[in-house]
Formats: sequence, structure tokens, C-alpha cells
Amino acid sequence: LTDRTRRSYGGHSYHVEEGALVDETKIELFGPNAKRYVWHKPNSAHRPECTIPSVKYGGGSIMLWGCFSSAGTGKIVRIVGKMDGAKYRDILEENLLESARELRLGRRFTFQQDNDPKHKAKSTMEWFKNKHINVLEWPSQSPDLNPIENLVSLVKTHVMQRKF
Repeated sequence: LTDRTRRSYGGHSYHVEEGALVDETKIELFGPNAKRYVWHKPNSAHRPECTIPSVKYGGGSIMLWGCFSSAGTGKIVRIVGKMDGAKYRDILEENLLESARELRLGRRFTFQQDNDPKHKAKSTMEWFKNKHINVLEWPSQSPDLNPIENLVSLVKTHVMQRKF
């Protein structure tokens, strides 16, 4: 992100360096969870260079929560189990404010998240209010324009390039 980058959503604008951006993502450790095809010569189908490792019945992915700002990356947390509103608030409680301090965002930073139901739950929004955290209004049914998606894409690409 460049310094003084401005964003405008729903008629409100803010400077990216004044905000913390967060999201969760699932990372497939052994490649996309889809059919993949490999070209090979006759009688070479089972050679290691023609096979792709896989994990049956789960275990081939991890869920992560992370945040960043123009000052750098904050904490990255592995999510164990199903992510619901209570777990999301626990992650925020244990990681968001500490990340904001480490990133020197100050006490009046703007927080950006998408409209996932656990993000917009009354109890989650009340948590933000009690902590005096300004949450950026995000248009419903909007494309996922959160810049953290670019960072997530880089992480996923790096994981996919590993050799097993």
C-alpha cells in the first residue's frame, strides 16, 4: 500500500494508514480442492513427478485470521474448529488490540471487515462499541474489495509453490 492511500465506501472516506483490515481465509495445503489433470507419457502414470499428494477426509487445510495496515502486518492466528461469532470475538479480544498497538495505529483507528454474519452480529458490533473501535460501514452485497485479499493471495501462492 502506498502512503496516504484513500479509500471511499458508502460516502465515507478514510486513509488506509489509519485503519486495520482483517479477514479469515482457508488455505489448502496440498493445492486446490478440485480435480487436477497431469499429462504424462505412456507407462509413466505412477511416477512421483506425475502424482499429486492429497489428504482424504479433511486435514489438508488450515483456517487463518489475520490483520494488516499500511504500517505492516499484525497477528496471524490459526482457527481451530468452526468459526462462529463467539470465536471471532475471542480472536478480536486476544489479537486485534495488541496488533493495533504493535502497528502504532493509535486509539482512534478505523477497522475494516466484510459483511460476514459473524462480523455483523449484534454481539460483535457491541464488542466494537464497548472497545470504542470505529468500524467502517461496508455496503451489503458488495464485491470483496478488502486489500487483505491481495495479501492472502500472496500467502496462498507461496504455500502452493512449496515442494512436498
